[in-house]
Amino acid sequence: MISKWFKLSPPRVLVLGFAAIILTGALLLMLPISHTNGGTLPFVDALFTSTSATCVTGLIVRDTGTYFSTFGQVVIMLLIQVGGLGFMTMATLFSLAFKRKISLKDRLLLQEAMNQNSMEGIVRLIRKVLMYSLVIESCAAILYSIRWAFDMPLGRAIYFGIFHSVAMFNNAGFDLFGGFRSLTMYVGDPIVNFVTMFLIVTGGIGFIVMSDLIDFRNRRRLSLHSKVVLSMTSALIILGAIVIFIFEFTNTKTLGPLSWGEKIWSAFFQSVTPRTAGANTVDIGALRQATQFFMIILMFIGASPGSTGGGVKTTTFTILIGAVFSMIRGRSDLVIFRYRLAQERIFKAVTITMLSLFLVIVVAMVLSTTEDVSFLSILFETTSAFGTVGLTMGITGKLTVIGKIIISLTMFAGRLGPLTLAYALGPKKGKELYRYPEGKMIIG
Repeated sequence: MISKWFKLSPPRVLVLGFAAIILTGALLLMLPISHTNGGTLPFVDALFTSTSATCVTGLIVRDTGTYFSTFGQVVIMLLIQVGGLGFMTMATLFSLAFKRKISLKDRLLLQEAMNQNSMEGIVRLIRKVLMYSLVIESCAAILYSIRWAFDMPLGRAIYFGIFHSVAMFNNAGFDLFGGFRSLTMYVGDPIVNFVTMFLIVTGGIGFIVMSDLIDFRNRRRLSLHSKVVLSMTSALIILGAIVIFIFEFTNTKTLGPLSWGEKIWSAFFQSVTPRTAGANTVDIGALRQATQFFMIILMFIGASPGSTGGGVKTTTFTILIGAVFSMIRGRSDLVIFRYRLAQERIFKAVTITMLSLFLVIVVAMVLSTTEDVSFLSILFETTSAFGTVGLTMGITGKLTVIGKIIISLTMFAGRLGPLTLAYALGPKKGKELYRYPEGKMIIG
């Protein structure tokens, strides 16, 4: 049994690869040079921080801006970059740099890591991923640096610009401002709000969609995948902003005291950030319960396939909604943008959603017995960890050791995806050579 398990399939390589990066990061963060006080960080806290960075989440038990030294912050930034783009993408970068041939096994791993249906053009896609990431992060770092040069020394502004451009593009909620404040001091700042939301959205829609958009001038058409991602992403952002604006308009602890412009910026920012980013410009714990629950739904949906984000993904949610409407209308086929989807896609969407829902429910139930906080806070934290979001209602630092380990495992499962973990941990099944007779039962 053990020998069979170690015949490493692509899902197993991804699981072990991410685990190795997390463990390496945890050991580096435990070093005295990683902390401002020179002490030793407990292994559980180091493991939690490394997992959060590698899984591009942003949940923290130690304040990144004040507790960690420059060395520790750079380690966290590198973990975010490697975790966001994927360790196989980074390995391919070195292979291309040293002009090594990309083997068939490497291509299979890249196909699994990028959630692609085939290996065709996979190396070309990786080149685009690396180029797009470098260009977007560099431009954002420049804009951040110019803006923050008015608030701090130029060298510090440049450092902050680089760190936050990497963190936000990879949809990780880490920040260096200290005091667990995130971006609350820039609630009405147009530059910080726009650049951050642009990074979150571009990192969350996926590299395939970005490639489609850039090539649109030549091809004059978008793929079905890109159409679904862009339409659902836009719909969720607009709907989220409207709901948050209405629910929080009179809340004196969030949007209430703000001007109209700041209210609009804040509503849109808090609608974008549950797409697995984790930054916030208002106190999440001060939001009304209806808003918090609505954000739980947004976090569960998450970003899009082939992106730096987590969640069940926008395409999965679109298929589920489409299947419901098709059933209501009495149609046997699911048609989206004049394309019929195979039954296999619908089954996969249902499987991913049910596995994810099961994981979130079980983790929330277990944490409700180990942590002395409200259930809504626990459900929010659990969904944030699963969706690799990083938003919190303020309970992360209060978690018990067991709670930190459980949330770490949830972030790990959320980054890789429950289906990938199921494939990695389960035995490989051969193709069935027969079918059972069809049965009937009453539903609904």
